[in-house]
Parts: sequence; structure tokens; C-alpha cells
Amino acid sequence: MFPKMITAAMMAASLLAAPAALAKELKLADFQPPTHFALERVYKPMGDAISAATNGEVTIKAYMGGELGPGPAEQYNRAVDGVADIVFGLPGYTASTFPMTLLSELPGVIDPINDIEKIIETQEMLDPEYRRVKLLALWNNQPGVLFTASKPIRKLEDLKGLKIRVPSRNAGLVLEAWGGSPVSMPATEIYNAMQTGVIDGAMIDMSALTAFRLAEVTKYVTVGMDTATSQFFLVMNRDSFNELTEDQQKAVLEAGKDAARNGHAAWVEVSDKAQEEFVGMEGKELISLSDEEVAKFNAASEPVIEKVIAEVEATGLPARAYVEALKND
Repeated sequence: MFPKMITAAMMAASLLAAPAALAKELKLADFQPPTHFALERVYKPMGDAISAATNGEVTIKAYMGGELGPGPAEQYNRAVDGVADIVFGLPGYTASTFPMTLLSELPGVIDPINDIEKIIETQEMLDPEYRRVKLLALWNNQPGVLFTASKPIRKLEDLKGLKIRVPSRNAGLVLEAWGGSPVSMPATEIYNAMQTGVIDGAMIDMSALTAFRLAEVTKYVTVGMDTATSQFFLVMNRDSFNELTEDQQKAVLEAGKDAARNGHAAWVEVSDKAQEEFVGMEGKELISLSDEEVAKFNAASEPVIEKVIAEVEATGLPARAYVEALKND
């Protein structure tokens, strides 16, 4: 009887230990400051949803401000290498890896305010680009507008020769078509670069006025033209994803879709509020281009859109099919 009692005790101990063994805290890495609204608006709801769906067996802990490693452009590699289980990043920072994803950044390809569901619905078309990781969420911000430190942009010619930060290669091509000189730079570096005159301005969405304190170094914001957006992603290390049970994987994927919706809504809301606050600041000016100037800007960038689509299509990727899927009503 004694050996049987030992065996029974060992089995009981094993069963009791099972939930603890399955428990997993996923590390989420974000280079944005700890005060950034993504922490409360995106990551907390995502973590709560995953915890609820898995009975607390899978949770998320967010590490903000580059705590798991500096350099926004290195975010994707941190997911690939397992430095973090989940990372927030911009595909535009490693543009050569995501030519299909970045098609949605081109002016006019999506309605940046209303097309988040289309981005979610067409996400599977991008799976080949994310074969080294698991794509959990993809969303866009509002269109990038022109922030300038000291020179107002009231017409196309005003951009000639100005050094403007851009978030991606495609945005840089658009800016070049407008006559500006694009400078690739993470959002976290824009403040100092504008303050010291390294760049004349930046192409970025309105949320950056508050999220990165750019209102402090920006005197003019120019709006009205069709312009590029930025895409944001949450991607997960493949091994970390595969270690989860099937039900846990489903919970993470569903929470990822909601994170995309929450992220998009947060960026839009914060952008709208930041614009209102900027307009009310002394010594600041929001410049709305005339219809004539809008037409000039859009005509200058139109060839870029077709050029980029053709280049991606020429590599064998279904670029036109993806763009058509995004535009399909």
C-alpha cells in the first residue's frame, strides 16, 4: 500500500502544479515613453482580455521606453530573437521587410479614419511578410501632416529644400515629389532634431504634438493635402506563440484584433484633441491649404503611388490585389 500512497501523492501534487506550469507572463516591448497613451488604451485592455479568456494563465506585462532595449528600428528583431514575446513597432522603420504592408501607407489607398476593419480583414494577405513572427495587430494613425519649426508651408514651393523627417521610405518618396528633402528618423528623435535645427520639420500625425511633446518645438502645422499614414504593428515571437495551447493562441489573436481597433481609435482621438489644443496655443498656426494648393500637392504625389505599387508587383508580390482589397467597398 505504501508505494501506491506515494504514487497517489505524486499525482495529486502534479495536478496541483499544472496550472502554475501553464501560467505565462508575456513581455511586451514598446519604445514609446511610459506616459504614452498606448499603455492604458491598447496594452491594458489587451492584457485584461487575454487574462480573462485564459483564466489568468496568460498575462501581459508592458515594458515602455525601450526598457527591453534601445532603438525603435530594432523592435522587429527583438520579436524575432525572443528578447520580448510581443513588440510594438512600425513596419516603416524596416521598410524592406514589409513592402506589402507599407502599400496601405500611400496617399489615398485607405480612408485613414474609417478603414480599420478593412486592414483587419485583409491581414492574412500579409502573412508571408510576417513568417518569422506572428502578426497580432495592425492599424494606422491619422494622415501625416507637416510640422515645421519656423517656416510656414502655405504652398508647394515652400517645401523646396526643407529637411523633413519621414516615417518610412514611401512617405519619403511622397515628400521628394513635393520638393522636400526626406530624413529618416524615429519619432522619439524628432523633438531634439527640430529644436536644434537638424531638421526643419516632420511628417507625422497630430497625436505627436502631445505624445512626443512636439507642440513645444512646432510653430506651424500644414494640413489639407492627401498624405501618407503610418502603420503600427504588434508582432509576437513564433516560439512564444507556439508554446501556448490552441485556446490560448485564439485568445491572443482575438485580443490582437481588438488591440488594432483600440489602437486606431486612440490615435484618432488623441490626434483630434491635440489639434484642438494646438490651435488654442499662442504663437501657433494651423495652415489649411487652399483648394488650388491641395490639387498641386496631390498631383505631384500621384505618380509616386503608381510607381510604388508597380515596384512591389514586379517582385512577384500581389501588390495590386492587396490595394484593390483595401479599396473594395
